[in-house]
Amino acid sequence: MLTANLRPGADKKVMFLTARVHPGESPASFVCQGVIDFLVSQNPVARVLRDHVVFKIVPMLNPDGVYLGNYRCSLMGFDLNRHWQDPSPWAHPTLHAVKQLIVGMNDDPRVSLEFYIDVHAHSTMMNGFMYGNVFEEEERVHRQAVFPRLVCHNAPDFSFSNTSFNRDVVKAGTGRRFLGGLLDDTSYCYTLEVSFYSYMAGVNSVPVPYTEETCILLHNGQTLNCPLTWAYCICDRIMLAPF
Repeated sequence: MLTANLRPGADKKVMFLTARVHPGESPASFVCQGVIDFLVSQNPVARVLRDHVVFKIVPMLNPDGVYLGNYRCSLMGFDLNRHWQDPSPWAHPTLHAVKQLIVGMNDDPRVSLEFYIDVHAHSTMMNGFMYGNVFEEEERVHRQAVFPRLVCHNAPDFSFSNTSFNRDVVKAGTGRRFLGGLLDDTSYCYTLEVSFYSYMAGVNSVPVPYTEETCILLHNGQTLNCPLTWAYCICDRIMLAPF
């Protein structure tokens, strides 16, 4: 395993992905499935990633809410994405377990936790976009913006103009906000949003609906116009982004 760019003493580079903390946001599962399908494929980039990066994927943080058909809450009526700061093992068991795992990895000197990305879906905005954190250090703020820009450059349905960086009080209990404050400045924490319904590839283009055809058609080996495109970019840039 390559050790370039790892924090001192670390020998394992980790990317952590979670999805469906809000059970009604079903497009998040398609993105997560796209990441998994890509990682287990024979694509040359996927092979390199498997050799050098450990991927931890929790495809469904709110399984009881999904089972019940809830839109936002768990069986107990909690919005789990507001309880990362102090999750209860009884009321928020999945969140508690994932947080313990991430904290344990962060405390392990052998692990360099490179990315935490929480996948969501947006019911009113088009395209894919991200939410990132704001920090006091200007240089760290600029570094946080590099990855979304790279995804935007590589994925026609990802919008950097819709991407925003904030520290709203109401979002303090989200995974992106909590872990952004917990992990050191070598880690990058984002919320990845994908539109429920469509994207626009350019300023003057017309909206293109996300349908089965536009999401899974292949042309010359490239996935066209769908979350899978930037699922590929997410995986690709973990190795190649010049941070």
